Amino acid sequence: MEEKIKVYGLIGRDIDYSFSKDYFNKKFKRDKIINSCYKNFDLKEINQFKNLIEQNDIIGLNVTIPYKKSIIKFLDKIDETAKKINAVNTLIFDKKKGIVGYNTDYYGFKKSLIETLKKKPENAFILGSGGASSAVEYVLNEIKIPYKVVSRNPVSNQIHYKELSKNLIKNHTLIINTTPLGTYPNISKYPNIPYTLLNKTNYLFDLIYNPSTTKFLELGLKNGTKIQNGYKMLIYQAEKSWELWNNL
Repeated sequence: MEEKIKVYGLIGRDIDYSFSKDYFNKKFKRDKIINSCYKNFDLKEINQFKNLIEQNDIIGLNVTIPYKKSIIKFLDKIDETAKKINAVNTLIFDKKKGIVGYNTDYYGFKKSLIETLKKKPENAFILGSGGASSAVEYVLNEIKIPYKVVSRNPVSNQIHYKELSKNLIKNHTLIINTTPLGTYPNISKYPNIPYTLLNKTNYLFDLIYNPSTTKFLELGLKNGTKIQNGYKMLIYQAEKSWELWNNL
């Protein structure tokens, strides 16, 4: 009898650009992982998730924008780290435990950041306050880098983009973009920070990987900053997801 195909995939909205499908299917071919495929499941809204899993025999899923937080209500169990972050990007479909949520973004970001930082910054700015921002906050708390979240709609101790001054930019040398601004195909967009105040002491980290040099990073380079895109982070989080799926 022919072995059943193991289905993995990505859920999100407008995800044709995504790296994951191509990455995993190439991995399956390269590593001779048979009877496995990775698909994109583009959901217009999160409530389509239930219908998706009823119609497909899925082993594991990745979750991307804008569903990293809203997916949680559909889970039977959530890993402790993902619970603290309050965002999930990896799902395991376990016959005993049900649908279990994990966060591997945090692992990927931490590993790629530590690898590239030559000197620990005194303070950081996190641009954006969505699911990806939560994972970045968790990492900065772990490695003890104080930070401020910059948001268009700030709450509690967050600040607005309009508040970014020369003094604040000088004192927050690490600036991390967790927003989707600049993602392909909308490559002309970028977070509204005062780029002319940046200099060689600043380090810009963009979670976006497509394009490899976003407008955010390009504007940083023009002012002498060091830059890093999200490609390494993506590889690390993808491999961590694969590890989780294979520990069933």
